Amino acid sequence: MTVSTASPGVVEVVMDAPPVNALTAAGWFALADALTAAGADPATHVVVLRAEGRGFNAGVDIKELQACPDNSALIGVNRGCSAAFAAVYDCPVPVVTAVHGFCLGGGVGLVGNSDVIVASEDATFGLPEVDRGALGAATHLSRLVPQHLMRAMVYTAKPATAAQLHAFGSVHSVVPREQLRATALDLGGEIAAKSSPIIRAAKESLNGIDPWDVKRSYRYEQGFTFELNLSGVADEVRNTFGR
Repeated sequence: MTVSTASPGVVEVVMDAPPVNALTAAGWFALADALTAAGADPATHVVVLRAEGRGFNAGVDIKELQACPDNSALIGVNRGCSAAFAAVYDCPVPVVTAVHGFCLGGGVGLVGNSDVIVASEDATFGLPEVDRGALGAATHLSRLVPQHLMRAMVYTAKPATAAQLHAFGSVHSVVPREQLRATALDLGGEIAAKSSPIIRAAKESLNGIDPWDVKRSYRYEQGFTFELNLSGVADEVRNTFGR
């Protein structure tokens, strides 16, 4: 995880966890801390969240879950995801997220809570949770695609493209991959040039009129993930992961 000032008022938070940006519990908490610290700095007018590597985010590190002899890793990663998603949503300034390649599981949680999304032409968004013995982030996918498509994506684990999300209006712009970072930073700079107190007030006001509580909704989903783990069903599915 790296944090830097890309231009006056624009703070860039970059995920870089090879090979696929699948984050451990500690990784999710570190991301939450980075976003929270960036937003708390009065010099920050906007945060740009992006990633290096093959894709934006592949969700949680399944290997960490499988290596753990009890449920502590599961509890940790769920709390970490919840913290990171909330850090995006609660960030006092707008979060512009730049997505390339795959955006899966927890990645959808980050993107769905973002204020503005830009994506590369190769970006795809999906929830493969049912194939990994879990549920979650349908709360956030519902903010990106219509209800019935969201349900189909959950049941089939098939992703949607950046072009589809752009057509729905949830992705602001779709650009060639080599232009993604510059596009996100330019958009961030445009927002950062506005009055910071007004933009911060705008963020708080928009969160205040949200039609549902994304934090409570996500935690409700996670209750079913815990049930699947306690019943042993999740392990049966995860044991076949990667084969």
